[in-house]
Amino acid sequence: METLPLTGKTILVTRSAGQSSQFTELLTNVGATVIEMPALEIVAPSTWECLDNAIANLSTFDWLILTSSNAVNYFFDRLIAQGKDISNLGNMKIAVVGEKTALSLKKKHLQPDFIPPNFVADSLVEKFPENLPGKKIFFPRVESGGREVLVKEFTAKGAEVIEVAAYQSSCPSSIPSEAKLALQKRTVDVITFGSSKTVKFFCQLLEKRFNTSTLLHVKNGEKNLEQVVKNYLQGVCIASIGPQTSKSCSSLIGRVDVEAKEYTLDGLTQALIQWSDSVNK
Repeated sequence: METLPLTGKTILVTRSAGQSSQFTELLTNVGATVIEMPALEIVAPSTWECLDNAIANLSTFDWLILTSSNAVNYFFDRLIAQGKDISNLGNMKIAVVGEKTALSLKKKHLQPDFIPPNFVADSLVEKFPENLPGKKIFFPRVESGGREVLVKEFTAKGAEVIEVAAYQSSCPSSIPSEAKLALQKRTVDVITFGSSKTVKFFCQLLEKRFNTSTLLHVKNGEKNLEQVVKNYLQGVCIASIGPQTSKSCSSLIGRVDVEAKEYTLDGLTQALIQWSDSVNK
C-alpha cells in the first residue's frame, strides 16, 4: 500500500470551533492523524451600535475592506438583520485579504474588486488600486486586537477609515479531552497556527493547565509559566500559516519551525509535507 506523506504524524489544529473541518480534511487526506483543539471562539461584538450606524450610511463609503471570513459573515448577517441586502452596497467596491475571505465573499454572490498579492494584509495599502486621498473606507473587524497598522497606513495616505466591531474573539474556557490527553502523553508531532490570536490563546490555555493541574509536569519552584510552556513544547513542530502568525510563535513559544510559502491552508499543508519529508530522510 502507498504511504501518504503525513502518515504517522499527529497534528494538533488550533483553528476556531466550526472552522477547522476544511483543514482537518486536507491533513487527513495526506495521512495525518488530526486532533482539534479550538484555541479561539468567535462571538458577536459587545454592541451592534457602531456597525448598525455604518450600515445605515453605506452609500457614503467608497470601499469595504474585509480581512477575514468572520468579518464577511458577521457583516452580511447584520446587513440582512437590518432589513438590507447586497443591493444596498451600491457602487462601493470591496477589497479582501486572503483566499478564504474571497471564497466567503463569493458565497454571498459577490466578487472582490481587489485582492492584495500573496494574500497578505501588509500589501493591501501598498498595492491599493486607487489613489487614497479623499476615499472613505468602511472596515468591519474584530472588536479588539485587529489590524491597527492598516488603519494607520490608510489614514497616512489620506483616506478616511471608519472601523467598527463586527465580531469578537475570545479564549475558550477549556482544552478538549482528546487534545488534553495527547498533550499529556506527548503524542503530538505538530501544532498548527492560523492566526496570531490562536497562538496567544493556545499559550494561555496551556499556562492555565500548568498553573491549576498536575496533569502536566512543572518543575518545582518554577515561576515563569511562559518559559514552562516553551520548554514543554520542545520537540514539537510549530507550524505557522504566515509571517504575522510566525512573529507571535517566535514571541510566545520561542520559535517557528514551519511557515507556509503560500499563506493558505493548502499552503500550510504543503509546507508540512515538505517538513515531514525532510525529517524522514
